[in-house]
Amino acid sequence: MRLRYLLLLLLAAVVGSALFLYGRSQEKKEVFDIILIPKVIDCDSDFWTQLIDGAYMAAEEYHVRLRMAAPEEESDYERQNELIRWAISEKPDAILLAPISYAENSQAVQMIVENKIKLILVDSDVDIKVQETIIATNNVLAGAAEGAYIKELLDENSQIAIIGHVKGSSTAMEREKGLREGLGEMADRIVDVVYCDSDYNKAYELMMELMETYPDINVVAGLNEYSAVGAARAIRDMNKADEIQVVGFDSSLEEIQMLEEGLFRGIVIQKSFKMGYLGIQAAVTILEGKSVPADIDSGYELITQENLYLEEYQKQLFPFREE
Repeated sequence: MRLRYLLLLLLAAVVGSALFLYGRSQEKKEVFDIILIPKVIDCDSDFWTQLIDGAYMAAEEYHVRLRMAAPEEESDYERQNELIRWAISEKPDAILLAPISYAENSQAVQMIVENKIKLILVDSDVDIKVQETIIATNNVLAGAAEGAYIKELLDENSQIAIIGHVKGSSTAMEREKGLREGLGEMADRIVDVVYCDSDYNKAYELMMELMETYPDINVVAGLNEYSAVGAARAIRDMNKADEIQVVGFDSSLEEIQMLEEGLFRGIVIQKSFKMGYLGIQAAVTILEGKSVPADIDSGYELITQENLYLEEYQKQLFPFREE
């Protein structure tokens, strides 16, 4: 009897251990391999740092192996194409891409789907529709919000300069289109459109040139963080803040401070943290064999000095991230 009792105990232990190990194996989620290729990795740009933070938070939650590579300059589409080809050679489950150029990234993008890798676009589009989905700001509507707000600032003698970021990028084209729509009949007040290649210093120099060429400019529309901040720095250094009003895009700490100080009249903020998070979430959903919408609007808000301190906007300007 004693021997039989010991054998039963041993059998129970073996079965228990097997069930425990089986349960642990069932609890472990499948790990997908995803490569993120943003336009740039720039610690000075809150837009890109927040988008990347959102992607990494989602990767932690969904047990994704997330790797990342990006060009050193936001205008370098050739380097981004090289990184796309590298990513394809790594054979990930999905590639999360923020294309630099609407047209010049298309061939490399086509290669992704030809290699049966799931493609998710974030922030920007390309001129072929081969992606599973795109998560981005509705840039035409966001640009229209900027234009409609600028229209309220104009008088009968106003002149407007637009400083864009990367010529040929879908975001620059769509925001300018929306801006003109928002201005309506006042769009004829635009005297020039220039591009800074997402470089603060180049935007600064362009603004200095614009002030010299068009001394009556009194409104500047920046189409991203680099263009708006670079222009505002030049206006501040030339002591023209009382004469030239700036409305910009994005929500870096410097932009928020400039809005508080009156250098900016308003900023159109994108929800870049949400954009990055939803990009990974959509990739996982697709890889699990489920469907997602073809277009996912990550949203935008127009922040002015009048609503800057409202709680709902403070939460969006400073997205919380658990460490």
